[in-house]
This record gives sequence, C-alpha cells and structure tokens, in this order.
Amino acid sequence: MNVAIVTAEFNEEITSRMLEVASEKAKSLNLNIKYSCKVPGAYDMPIVVDALLQRKDVDGVITLGAIIKGQTKHDEVIAQSTARSLTELSVKYQKPVSLGISGPGMQERHAYARIRPVAERAVEAVLKLSKELEKIR
Repeated sequence: MNVAIVTAEFNEEITSRMLEVASEKAKSLNLNIKYSCKVPGAYDMPIVVDALLQRKDVDGVITLGAIIKGQTKHDEVIAQSTARSLTELSVKYQKPVSLGISGPGMQERHAYARIRPVAERAVEAVLKLSKELEKIR
C-alpha cells in the first residue's frame, strides 16, 4: 500500500516527533511512504491532501498535527474546519485519510503525551480503512 504523510509544521517540536513515530509504524506494517509533505499548520492540510488523493500512486493519506489551546477558541475552529475538510476529501476520493491531529483543547504537555499513540493510530487507521474498502469493492 502506498501512503502519503502530511505533517503540520506548527508545533514542530511535537509534529516532527509524530512524523518519526508514524514513519516507523508505517515501515513495521510494510506500508510504502510515497510522499511526505509539510504544511504550515493543520488548517493548511486539505489542499495538499486533495492533490495527493488525486494521484493514482497514493492509496491513503496520514495527517499529523497538534492543535494546542491558546487563550481563545481558535483551536476549536481550526480543528473542526480541518476535520470536516479531511472527511469530505476522504469520501470524495473514496480513499482513507486519517486524522492524526491531536487537540483541540489540550495543553502542550498533553500534546507531548499523545505523540506516539496519535501517530501510530493514524497509520493503523489508514491501513484498516483500506482493507475494509477492499472487502466491499
């Protein structure tokens, strides 16, 4: 299975670690990472995910990001908008797109604690969804 990974650069100390974990997990599951792209933030992911899903050599996309709570509800707006857009793209192209984006409403220490579980589950989700789609096609 050929996958792409799209990683947000915002909160890069966290997301770069998420990328390392996701890459290790993908390798352990024999997934081929065809593309690894970086975008400024989670909100910026949909346009790159859209371009990747149009490619015949991409079977699914793993997204990685960390949305940390600030002093406003901006984190909630970003998370909801991004999740909705990624879901719509997954349905449009009938290819799995995982939501490996932690947050909203979390503090920085929570984001660090979620690096491994969120990144690993994002990889696993793309693989599991792909297998389920194969069963019904």
